[in-house]
Amino acid sequence: MASTASVQAIIQNLKDAGCSAQTVERFLALEAEGNAAEQLQLLALHRRRLLARVHREEKRIDCLDYLVYQIQKKKPTR
Repeated sequence: MASTASVQAIIQNLKDAGCSAQTVERFLALEAEGNAAEQLQLLALHRRRLLARVHREEKRIDCLDYLVYQIQKKKPTR
């Protein structure tokens, strides 16, 4: 396994990416097993979940933008 400093860097990176403690533990277990393929699958799953969240938030922003547009459209011009 990697040095303590690099393990801490990996843990911090996973936390910064929003991974749960369970995901971090699973990732490290896979690292200890030398199972890079499953590590990549775990990261891909987390990435898909993050991207889905981004898309949900984008839709909410679009709803707000539409409401702002509707309000501004009704506002009389001076």
